[in-house]
Amino acid sequence: MRSSGDGTANGPYPLHGSTPDPTTDTVGYRGPTACAAAGITYRQLDYWARTGLVEPSVRPAKGSGTQRLYSFRDVVFLKIVKRFLDTGVALQNIRTAVQHLRDRGAGDLERMTLMSDGATVYECSSPDEVVDLLQGGQGIFGIAVGVVWRDVEAALSQLHGERVDTGETLIGHNPADELARRRRDRAV
Repeated sequence: MRSSGDGTANGPYPLHGSTPDPTTDTVGYRGPTACAAAGITYRQLDYWARTGLVEPSVRPAKGSGTQRLYSFRDVVFLKIVKRFLDTGVALQNIRTAVQHLRDRGAGDLERMTLMSDGATVYECSSPDEVVDLLQGGQGIFGIAVGVVWRDVEAALSQLHGERVDTGETLIGHNPADELARRRRDRAV
């Protein structure tokens, strides 16, 4: 996998004021919400968590009765895994790709395209890199991580989140509206 730059673990929008941003680790999503946003079954979610493919980074399950909480990034990774599996990429290559994604910053993820020929997963961060891969003449498919990011953002804006610090349920919290409010506040 090709890689460039180093990332940070923060979301793309810094936390401002008292309203939590769903793209940071101040908001978590329970299993059913993560499944709905990623387009997977609860069985897949549970299996991927137990095998370490995509584990909940906000709150893991600790015994019977505890609720896992997934971060926004975790849900993005779940959706990417689903897309890779749907196209027939080998699970070992998906594991490598997910680990690579975990190491990247949010800004890097939004600009990244993951390309695969079914056997190998490549990171492309520029159109020239995509063209270089396509010139090999082999069948290749791509996943624009920024598009997946926005898809998950839109899906989660219609679903319930949970504040990590208070446990308060956030209903229909729309991150796009939050960003618009911040821009208005900054302009004043």
